[in-house]
Amino acid sequence: MSAQTAGPETLGHLSDPPPTQDPNSKKAKAITGKSPMRIAMGRLARDKIAMVCLAVVIFFILVAVFAGVICSIFGVNTDTVIATTRVDGLNGGLPKTGPPLYPFDPNHPFGIAPRSGDDNLAWWVYGCRTSLLIASIATLFASVLGVVLGLLAGFLGGLADKTISFFTDFFLTVPFLLAALTLAPIINERFSTSPNYKTIQLVNLICVLAFFGWMGVARLIRGEVLSLREREFVQAARVIGMPTRRILVRELLPNLAAPIVVSVSLMLPAFVAAEAGLAYLGIGVTSSPSWGQTINKAVDFFETYPLFLWEPVLGIVALVLALNLLGDAVRDALDPKTRR
Repeated sequence: MSAQTAGPETLGHLSDPPPTQDPNSKKAKAITGKSPMRIAMGRLARDKIAMVCLAVVIFFILVAVFAGVICSIFGVNTDTVIATTRVDGLNGGLPKTGPPLYPFDPNHPFGIAPRSGDDNLAWWVYGCRTSLLIASIATLFASVLGVVLGLLAGFLGGLADKTISFFTDFFLTVPFLLAALTLAPIINERFSTSPNYKTIQLVNLICVLAFFGWMGVARLIRGEVLSLREREFVQAARVIGMPTRRILVRELLPNLAAPIVVSVSLMLPAFVAAEAGLAYLGIGVTSSPSWGQTINKAVDFFETYPLFLWEPVLGIVALVLALNLLGDAVRDALDPKTRR
């Protein structure tokens, strides 16, 4: 009888409000007073793969920065060594010292380049500097251009948005490799007799990479701004008469830190690989040491002297893989919806 007079049947725990986290719990105290960026950095620090990749990236950065010091320690340089004493002209130009044909030579830890007699260690460390220098500067310019155009397109709307979106879509339809194959040789030929040809070649490649790399950042920032410009803090800034420049810099830009960091972390390895690829094709950097140039020269010795090829290939693979994995880890750490 009591069962019949009982209250209406409920859904039990499914209808109850979700339990709230105890503010005095250890987990709650761990994040109390921390900014979203500090929380993201803490998540990144707990990622073992990300830390290993960060160590690899730091290693390559140190190699690039202290390339001259490393070469002086081993007593090597990028100048051609005496080929008559280091290279066997009767045996296809193969080196007379170093593995795999001869015992290890401490004077040339990475061996000697066939035919030319260049020291592989010197070309490897300076090639690392060239790749990181070009990729870093190109990433900086492409990111700044993409962020500025994305901010303007998303916030202003109207004709400005249509114009910027048109140019963004137009450049996205132009194949990067075709454009590089067309522009780089023309500019290099135009300034081939200049005394500053080496610097001009570097600037030329940086401009080509940055000019065809900003579109993805611009589209990403534009989409984020389209959703942020209708938020309450932006509307409040408009109501009190805050200038547009101040709204873009002080209100919107800080809220775009996460997508900007992710874009930069994924753009950098792409530019490293692109620089090596263009140098391999002979249209990138040809007046400075480059991993791509070394690979181009080493193709003919793949069977007789594979060490010459594997050294720059492993350098590119390790650097690009570490940057990509680190970029993925940064993206996951900055995403509050990701559980790791």
